[in-house]
Amino acid sequence: MSERIAGGQTDAPWLVVVDMQKIFGLPSSEWFAPRFAEASAGVQSLVTAFGPRVIYTRFLAPESPEGAWRDYYEDWPFALDPASAGLYDMMPEFDTTGRTMIDRTTFGKWDAGLAAALGGSNEIVLVGVSTDCCVLSTALGAADAGIHVRVAADACAGVSDADHQRALDVMALYRPLIEITTVDEVNQSLVDAGGATLARE
Repeated sequence: MSERIAGGQTDAPWLVVVDMQKIFGLPSSEWFAPRFAEASAGVQSLVTAFGPRVIYTRFLAPESPEGAWRDYYEDWPFALDPASAGLYDMMPEFDTTGRTMIDRTTFGKWDAGLAAALGGSNEIVLVGVSTDCCVLSTALGAADAGIHVRVAADACAGVSDADHQRALDVMALYRPLIEITTVDEVNQSLVDAGGATLARE
């Protein structure tokens, strides 16, 4: 089965770019993902391939954490410091002008708002950071909602290589709801279909 990717097709897949922000991309940040630059290159390639069908997300700290989040931010007080506000901006290589941006204070970005942004599509290609946190949480939420998720592993980065791989291994258990793929495989599937379809494996 394949999904159309031609402009205007409601069943065409979308590229969902998770949290490519300075707080994860700058080495000076306490939440820096060591392989962010490598993931970024893959994300940029797919952004080009998907054209207008790209949705960005950002993780934002809440004004007043509640419940267990209070304990979480006690471990990471810098994330609530107003001086760190600029770290939540997107990295400069990502121009989000005219794109849908989903801002959430949760790891998982799947919710009614993201579902609505897909315009009826039931397939996404998921990329971003970190593999072992926000990407994983988003993938599982989308899969539970019946969305077919393809995770481009080399367009994701984790807290460490080991954590990145562990998260991929967990998501692979959910096949065929979630499939692990690569940037080249996604791009090649577009080429093979003349840009009209994104074939499922």
